[in-house]
Formats: sequence, structure tokens, C-alpha cells
Amino acid sequence: MSTSDKYCVIMAGGIGSRFWPLSTQKFPKQFQDILGTGRTMIQQTYDRISKLIPKENIFVITNKEYVDLSVEQLPEVPVENIVGEPLLKNTAACNLYMANKISEINPNATMVVLPADHLILKENIFLEKLDLAFELAAKNEYLVTLGITPTRPDTGYGYIQFVDHKDSDYFKVKTFTEKPILEIAKTFLESGDFLWNAGIFIWNVQSIHHAFELYLSDMVQEFTMCDYNANNEKDCIELIYPKVQKISIDNGILEKAQNVYVIPADLGWSDLGTWTSIYENSGKDENLNSQNTKNILSYRSTGNIIHQKNKQKAMVIDGLENYIVVDTDNVLLICPRENDQLIKEFVLDIKNLKKGENYI
Repeated sequence: MSTSDKYCVIMAGGIGSRFWPLSTQKFPKQFQDILGTGRTMIQQTYDRISKLIPKENIFVITNKEYVDLSVEQLPEVPVENIVGEPLLKNTAACNLYMANKISEINPNATMVVLPADHLILKENIFLEKLDLAFELAAKNEYLVTLGITPTRPDTGYGYIQFVDHKDSDYFKVKTFTEKPILEIAKTFLESGDFLWNAGIFIWNVQSIHHAFELYLSDMVQEFTMCDYNANNEKDCIELIYPKVQKISIDNGILEKAQNVYVIPADLGWSDLGTWTSIYENSGKDENLNSQNTKNILSYRSTGNIIHQKNKQKAMVIDGLENYIVVDTDNVLLICPRENDQLIKEFVLDIKNLKKGENYI
């Protein structure tokens, strides 16, 4: 049994529809080796956090359909620490569920909650900032988040505004803003007091439970009927989840709480949420094309990301500039990179085709 009060929850339940057609409902992006490193996204997340937290204190919460896949990819994590949600209810429910479960094990626990599918290049800085976050959250009733130093006015990220006090490593949060339009994102960047919201949160189990009691008390009431170390835990969760509100931890708690603090961090971070973000973080040839196999011939083509699942298949590209080309077993996607935010709409339309479920 671990003597550490530090715990981790890896959130791995998303479908990653913006990364379709490679990411599908049966095999979403967190379980894939997107950048060709030899380790999948969830494995890289585990590798990173296991340098700070004992493996027996690392938990995974995912969709129940992905429990076996999580167990297969993370054999180091105790099987009982891999938890399946019966329904997708956004991030508030899974945060309360895991805070309750961990507090039953250790009522003094401080936990970090982080997505399974993010890229962090500056690992040492990440671990240093997490150390500070754990110290703050363990000693104070703070809800702490890591804010990413923005490098461009990106409209695909949420933003955190902080109250500036000079010569500090952390700041009180003033506002949260979800995915602003470009003009507003530019003003955020110019002001110097906004950070990207990476969805990485650190809090003591007692602090986050108190916040839920204040802002999402109905959800707390639903979860009180479950014993998190009993044999009937799974059955209980199956029973209550249909009644639980579908809301994010950001909307439900963090935007309302007065005790949220942010630690600015330059982590070499990307949420790898779109094909463009994959392009930006992958190697490129002399024509600035990114491709995952050598069997691709490109002529008069620049700035493309080309990905094919069948690496034995030859592909010829001629005259394309700044396109996404993805070839899987049953889908071919050809789309301008600037339209990658429309891929979620493509997925919705594909569902309406005959046997459309087979393609997503």
C-alpha cells in the first residue's frame, strides 16, 4: 500500500471526433501512437506522471467500452484502478466520482486530474509545476490549474484570465472564457494576463468535495448512495449515472468558485485535438509535408499532412497545398487544413449515410 498522499486521475473517455477518421468510437485517439513514438498517448501520459506518483496511486477513468483497452495498454496500473463510466456525462461527474473513490482510500489525498491525450514536450518543467501545485493544494483550500503560456491567438482553446501580482509563481483566477472569436483572442494575447486552459487540475479531495457541495449539490446527493470500495460499486454507478447532470467541471465548478488559482507554465504543450495540431508537432520533409510512411510520393505539393493506415499501400499526391489526406480501411478524408474544425460536422453527416455507424 502506498504511503504517498499524491494521486492521479487520467481522463481517457473521449472519442476524439475532431481527429476522425483515424480516431473512431471503437479506437479513439488516446489509445493510438499518433506521432510515431512507439507509445500511445495514454501510455505517454502514464510514463510522464509515474515519475511523480506511485503506480498504485494512478487511476484511469474512461468509458466502460474502453476499460479492457486501458488495461491492455497500461499493465502497470492495478486493474481495480481502471474505472469505466456507463455514460458520457462530461467532466464534472467523473471528477466527483474519482474524488469520492480516492477519498475512501485516503481522506488526505491530493490529486491531479489530467487528459490522456495531450502532448507535453518540456516534461521536467511539467513535473516542477505539478510539485508546486501539489504543495499549494495540500496546504490550502485551493482549486489549482496549470495555465499554458499562449503562443498565438488560438480560437480552439479556452482561456484563463488571472489577477496579476508581480514576482509570484501562481495567481488567483479572475475569469474563464471558452473558445473566443479571433478578434477577442488577439486582445487576450496582447493583454498578457491570459493563459490557455489545458484542463489539468490539482486539488485536495476535501477541497473539491466542498466545491461540489456549494455548486453542484444535486450531483453530490446522487453519488452519496454509492460505496466506492464495495462489490456493488459498479451496479450503483450504473443506476445513478442516467440521473446525473451532464456538465463540465469548468462550467459547473471553476467558473463559479472564488478559490481557483493558476500556475503559468511553458510546457511545449498541445492538446493534439486536430489534424493541424498533429501537423505542427510532427516531422516534415523538405516541402513541409508531414507523412507517416515512406510509400507516399508527392509532386508540387507543400504543407500537407498525409496519413495512411495501410503502410504497404502506395500513394501519389500531386498539386495539393495545405491539405489533410487521411486514408483508413473504410474512409478517405481530403480536406483543407484550414477547415479541420469542420471535421466534427463531417462525422455528424456521415452518421446519416446508409450504415453510417460503420464509418465512425
